[in-house]
Amino acid sequence: MLHRRTLLHGAAAALCLLALPLAAAEPVRIGEINSYSRFPGFTLSYQKGWQLAVEEVNAKGGVMDGRPLEVLSRDDGGESSNAVTLANQLLAGEGVALLCGTFLSNVGLAVSDFAKQKRVLFVAAEPLSTKLTWEQGNRYTWRLRPSTYMQNAMLANAAAGLDATRWATIAPNYEYGQSAVAEFKKLLKERRPEVEFVEEQWPALGKLEAGPTVQALAAAEPEAIYNATFAGDLVKFVREGTTRGLFEAREVISLLTGEPEYLDPLGAEAPAGWLVTGYPWADIDTMAHQAFLEAFQAKWNEPPKLGAVVGYSMIYSIAAMLDKAGSTDTDAMIAAMAGLEVDTPFGPITWREIDHQATMGAYVGRIAVKDGQGTMVDWHYVDGTEVMPSDEEVAAMRPES
Repeated sequence: MLHRRTLLHGAAAALCLLALPLAAAEPVRIGEINSYSRFPGFTLSYQKGWQLAVEEVNAKGGVMDGRPLEVLSRDDGGESSNAVTLANQLLAGEGVALLCGTFLSNVGLAVSDFAKQKRVLFVAAEPLSTKLTWEQGNRYTWRLRPSTYMQNAMLANAAAGLDATRWATIAPNYEYGQSAVAEFKKLLKERRPEVEFVEEQWPALGKLEAGPTVQALAAAEPEAIYNATFAGDLVKFVREGTTRGLFEAREVISLLTGEPEYLDPLGAEAPAGWLVTGYPWADIDTMAHQAFLEAFQAKWNEPPKLGAVVGYSMIYSIAAMLDKAGSTDTDAMIAAMAGLEVDTPFGPITWREIDHQATMGAYVGRIAVKDGQGTMVDWHYVDGTEVMPSDEEVAAMRPES
């Protein structure tokens, strides 16, 4: 006959099993890699965005009927070799189900190639090179942010309406900058065949020599300038260009400059009048964005930057994919990514099957200075679906269908 204490212990154990918290379920482990130490201005807000999303997803019950998300995050220092080493460690040593993140385009391409070799899903959050989903696309890699092509198409549409025909360009001399300039030139000439490009400047990333660069641009006497520098290089370019009068009576079309990560450090020196892509977080009044804004500020006691939206949307995309797949099997997850629909702070997006590109868009507007701080004005949102090439063009560019 069972002892009464044994029965009580058994009953208590059964109740404990019924009341097991979500954290006791086997987590879905995600390997996240980014350039936190090299580009903290963007990546730290991005990190806060994905951390908020993980917290929200787990509070709602996790994924796949009760499994929590667990993110194992690593810092690649902005180096491709480091990123690949970390990806291998996460996959082989930590047993992650998929990889995500990265910032620089060359790093993203390196991790994409690793994912292809190892046959593991890679959700690229931030790298902008079109090669990631087109020329070097593969079945394992999917990209969230609008590419350089997509954002350049937005800017070229606006630039085509300007009177300028003589253009100069400046961009960092690596994959992102090279792609950005080539695409802008192609897209603008398609809209304005008479346009000519009279000068190009290619500073090494993070090593812009502002004086000689600005002098060379001015000597070419362009009517307009296309800029793709960012972070510290952008600050130096703006300050030197302003001092030397480079921007006077000239239109400047600038990729990314309206993002708070790069606009805020300029303060009152922000270049008023530039036409940019960016993120006017304080003025977006959609319900989806307001809900995100309130949650982010409540969690971190600061406003979000664009990186926060990217990190937040990345995790919610992964969570939606896992629920759709019902498994961490790579083939099942890839199948679930195709046509996946996700709500984000910018509105609904779809992950396209044809090229593995999400349809997240960007905001286009002008820079103004208000109360000693740069901001975006006269902006509008351009959905990613509006700036995609035809399916036939995409299929011709991708090595894999």
